[in-house]
Amino acid sequence: MKRGRIMAKYDENQIQVLEGLEAVRKRPGMYIGSISSRGLHHLVYEIVDNAVDEALAGFCTEINVEILPDNIVSVTDNGRGIPIGKHPKMGISTLEVVFTILHAGGKFGGGGYKVSGGLHGVGASVVNALSESVYVEACDGDGVYAASFARGKTIEHAHKIAEGKKSGTKVVFKPDAQIFETTEFDTDILVQRLREMAFLNKGLKITLWDKRQEGSEQMVFHYEGGIKSFVDFLNKGKDTIGSDVIYFEGEDNNVQVEIALQYTTSYSENILSFVNNIPTPEGGTHVDGFKRGLTKAFNDYGRRFNILKEKDSNLAGEDIREGISAIVSVRVLEPQFEGQTKTKLGNSEVTGVVNNIMVNKMGQFLEETPNVAKVIVEKTLSAQRAREAARKARDLARRKTPLESSTLPGKLADCSEKDASKCEIYIVEGDSAGGSAKQGRDRRFQAILPLWGKMLNVEKARADKIYNNEKLSPIIIALGAGIGNDFNIEKLRYHKIILMADADVDGAHIRTLLLTFFFRHMRPLVENGYVYIAQPPLFKIFKKGIEDIYCYNEADLDVKIKELEEKGISRDSLSIQRYKGLGEMDSDQLWETTMNPETRILVQVQLDDAIKADQMFSILMGENVEPRREFIEQNAKYVTNLDV
Repeated sequence: MKRGRIMAKYDENQIQVLEGLEAVRKRPGMYIGSISSRGLHHLVYEIVDNAVDEALAGFCTEINVEILPDNIVSVTDNGRGIPIGKHPKMGISTLEVVFTILHAGGKFGGGGYKVSGGLHGVGASVVNALSESVYVEACDGDGVYAASFARGKTIEHAHKIAEGKKSGTKVVFKPDAQIFETTEFDTDILVQRLREMAFLNKGLKITLWDKRQEGSEQMVFHYEGGIKSFVDFLNKGKDTIGSDVIYFEGEDNNVQVEIALQYTTSYSENILSFVNNIPTPEGGTHVDGFKRGLTKAFNDYGRRFNILKEKDSNLAGEDIREGISAIVSVRVLEPQFEGQTKTKLGNSEVTGVVNNIMVNKMGQFLEETPNVAKVIVEKTLSAQRAREAARKARDLARRKTPLESSTLPGKLADCSEKDASKCEIYIVEGDSAGGSAKQGRDRRFQAILPLWGKMLNVEKARADKIYNNEKLSPIIIALGAGIGNDFNIEKLRYHKIILMADADVDGAHIRTLLLTFFFRHMRPLVENGYVYIAQPPLFKIFKKGIEDIYCYNEADLDVKIKELEEKGISRDSLSIQRYKGLGEMDSDQLWETTMNPETRILVQVQLDDAIKADQMFSILMGENVEPRREFIEQNAKYVTNLDV
């Protein structure tokens, strides 16, 4: 022993072996990401993905998903049905092998599937391990067979229960409340993924029926247009230019490629990519190939038809992609993903395949439709001029280094801490509230940046207008990470960006303008969970002899009053103040209610559905009035607290 350490005995008895599916139950996050709502819904995706693999192989045309009372899920497909026969190696029914043994399935070179969305092949067994109960029916055209499981164990072996000529698989499971933080399924979350799968698999019909509520109806996702319909969906509420959706497909080196794209009048690009139906939000080699091919096709066309003169520089990729909505979907025999999250494709051969298809087919399209080509090229040339103007504006606004306080905005009250992970900045509506926040803050780690008046709606403006905007440029400089293609999250000066505005219509508008700005030009802030919304109180209850009580909404107010009444304090004896704005609170009150990490309430802004977020910002903040009017008409009945 050295330095007083007590050496614990370390021998064969300390080595733990987890048998069967015990490892999944011990570390569920390794297999489904988390035990939160996100992990819960991942169970459904695993079973649906198996059915979609049957569709990819050409054997399944319909998938039905039902959410039953008590949050039980049923997934049925009309594929070939999980094989029933005895597995040659394991000596038990293949159906039981699939549901009780990790890394068992038709996705490991056995010829079951040419391409597959399942990377690890652990879907069915993981669902079994993390479910209180699982019931499976498999139909192979000769009969109907059933088996049941619980928490990874076989309860009832596979056996024939009926004759039948149909084929397919039915899986019914109940998530284990011992594992998950919640077992309540959210239909909206499932809709997003199931709709996406239907778009990616032309002709596949997927239905979702939430039977937990009486009178609910079946939702059907069925798109004969495939990813062309997907682009139409993305561009709902946007003004499109040039032509209808442009579609290409091709295959080379065992890589199947589908691409659909369309231009809009917006200033942001929206490229969604998939590999074997798996979303790849970080892109990868397929997206690299798409971007390179698109850029080369336009520059070749511009040179060939003398649109780009010799003295002109080539169009940059970002200019060509301004306003584009695109889907890049590839199918690869052996996909290699970077990291455990399956979010970025790494297969190097895919780049060249996608690049060549884009260069050839996009070039051909531009030559065959000169009127469309002219409109798109004019937009890219306009983007090029705006980018150059933005560069000049950026150079004027940029400080030498992110931490040089001498170049920070004059209204910013910075903090003394230099470790960004410990720093937070409050972006505060109004000089009055900003003054109170500066006095009440903890100067060690809290910075305050007051804003005044309405800022630029970036949904209707290019980057050059943003850099020159007196409301937004202080935010860009204070955060220190740049915007758009120049954004570098490593340079971010604060890891908590807190929006603090009045709890009224104007405050909501300011928050929406800021969120639009972050989503369009600093999206990694939202994707990485750095953006928060402060929750200032709406009411203060005060009475001589008791401490002031703050309430954050009307329901909270009712609860607090009821608690006081139970203590013998009548409602009539209480004084209740409703705050109309942050400026009504002094520095001590603002600290106590909204800024003190020990007592404040913050809402983290999360990007669970980027497609829905993109559409919502386009509807609420875009140029097109009609979709906004429709949205207001459809949702006006849900408004409860509208300031008049």
